[in-house]
Amino acid sequence: MTISRRGARRAALFVLYQSDVTGRPLASLYEGELDPYTLELAEGVSGETAELDATIGEFSTDWRPERLGALERNILRIALYELERDDVPMEVAIDEAVRLARRYASSDAAKLVNGILGRVAKEARR
Repeated sequence: MTISRRGARRAALFVLYQSDVTGRPLASLYEGELDPYTLELAEGVSGETAELDATIGEFSTDWRPERLGALERNILRIALYELERDDVPMEVAIDEAVRLARRYASSDAAKLVNGILGRVAKEARR
């Protein structure tokens, strides 16, 4: 089964969120066959959580990763993971993260996500 990258990001977010709030391993949360990109994102983010959270902490103002809501934290992790991979344009990764935050969290969360990722992008352009 192959879905759009947008759908894969959403599916990865749901699985990562569930794992984050329940403490259950990712593999125990998979239902049916996952899209390859969903699996790649979920496993990749899960394997680099500490590094991704360090980046979030470095670029957020007064918001340690553990203070963020689980949705916002995982949206940022996915976007940062995609930015590191360098096969997704920076603007696309940021736009998709902001969309996810707006849709599943709030407009304030979308602003927070946009602000943090904007600082990451600014630094990357240097």
